[in-house]
Amino acid sequence: MAAASGIKGEDRERAIAGWLFMSPTILIFGVFIIIPILFAIYFSMTDWNGISPPRDATFIGLDNYQRILIQSGIRQSDFFKALKNTTYFALGVVPAQTLISLLLAVIVNQAWLRFKGFFRTTYYFPSITSSIAISLMFLFFYQKSGLINQVLSALTFGRWESIAWMSDPRGLFHILLGAVGITIQTAPEWVQTQVLGLTIWDWISGPSIALMAIMIMNTWTTIGTMMVIFLAALQNVPGYVYEAAQIDGASAWRQFRSITLPLLRPTLFFVITLGLIGTYQVFDQIYVMSSGGPAKTTLTVAYLVYRNGFTNSDMGMAAAIAVLLFIIIFTLTMIQRRITGSEADL
Repeated sequence: MAAASGIKGEDRERAIAGWLFMSPTILIFGVFIIIPILFAIYFSMTDWNGISPPRDATFIGLDNYQRILIQSGIRQSDFFKALKNTTYFALGVVPAQTLISLLLAVIVNQAWLRFKGFFRTTYYFPSITSSIAISLMFLFFYQKSGLINQVLSALTFGRWESIAWMSDPRGLFHILLGAVGITIQTAPEWVQTQVLGLTIWDWISGPSIALMAIMIMNTWTTIGTMMVIFLAALQNVPGYVYEAAQIDGASAWRQFRSITLPLLRPTLFFVITLGLIGTYQVFDQIYVMSSGGPAKTTLTVAYLVYRNGFTNSDMGMAAAIAVLLFIIIFTLTMIQRRITGSEADL
């Protein structure tokens, strides 16, 4: 009995010690994560303007969510337009940055490559540079007489027609459809049907030229971080696994497909999750380069939160959009976890 009580006493001491060690993290997580989320949920059900004291806010229930999701009007159309733009942004950036960063990681991990440190630093440098500085630099590049148009014109021997990248609202898919003779005038009538505040024709517009320009820049600035993550995972793969595969006669592609990719599944899940969260929260580059224009074709959900809260002084509406953004990101992460798999599934 004495021995049993002694064991229970040790378990209790270990539990107390564990909680004491975790208490700073729990406190920080509660103060800076849980409490702000609860406040955001509460203020999303008020008409608080963000200027007057919070106690003066009137509780209006789910009215803000109704105006965003159900009630026809500018708020609904702006939200779903921002959601469409953000989704196109994620669909373009996440696969591109994942594939390019994985390819770069595989290349710089090769034993035969010289100056590995130089290439790793060069690829990673844009990721640690101020996004504001990079955005301003690319604004100069994207001007009609900027560097990008000049390079493209030189490569095509002057046949390239200069594009005003940041002021072109045309959708990429609309341009491709127009190339084969399909326009809003020749398209079937059902494309004019309203769905969630936008017509079907608007939904299938694709990313605008301006949004594509920001997507290209965002991909360039993020592949360095993803490359480092993949590189760390590649260096943890045991070398004897590849040696055994080579003895069995497996080609380099077969080794990559049957050994490297399966072992990188947890890392792939992590990288794609980071990419989804980052693209659905994109704000700073939109703020600097376009402010949601032209014609709201670069308006994103995160920028819409800022615009409602700090420009329109409607912090209740901004909080409601932020809560919806959290739900969207969480849902997409769970779906992506199911598709990609995680370390627990291995």
